[in-house]
Amino acid sequence: MRITVFRQMMVDEFGPGRAETLSKDHVFSRLGGRTVEQALAAGTPTKEIWRTVCAEFDVPAERR
Repeated sequence: MRITVFRQMMVDEFGPGRAETLSKDHVFSRLGGRTVEQALAAGTPTKEIWRTVCAEFDVPAERR
């Protein structure tokens, strides 16, 4: 998944403001104690990040 697609999925699910805040501020233990932005910078695959976000925030399966 491309980063642009990932970012659009975040906005579609959480809205523009919350998506940005989640990406910068929320620390995910499943991402090694990193935020989304830190995980992206570290080279974590976007699919793995999206799955982690979905699991953490109970995104329904049809939107995963």
